[in-house]
Amino acid sequence: MADTNYISGIVKILENPRQKILNNNIPVTEVRVQFPQFRGNKIITLVFWGKLANEAAQYYQTNDYILIEGYLRIVNKQAFKKMEVTVLKVFPFVLGT
Repeated sequence: MADTNYISGIVKILENPRQKILNNNIPVTEVRVQFPQFRGNKIITLVFWGKLANEAAQYYQTNDYILIEGYLRIVNKQAFKKMEVTVLKVFPFVLGT
């Protein structure tokens, strides 16, 4: 069983988003990111569904900063825990120019 919590924060994208289409034609996009404001630079996976998945794959790339809101899920995989956030809202974050 997984615990869920609502979370928001600014994250840095570490790799280009990977998109796949499920059997029922629902797009899903996954991307690994880090929370740069935390000590130890925690790396998590963001999961986008539906229209938001298409937008994430189209508009965001490596080294972009984004503001996200969503549900944190901790998945127990064999010997380690993996953190995922199912994203409900995403906003581009532009550093000062």
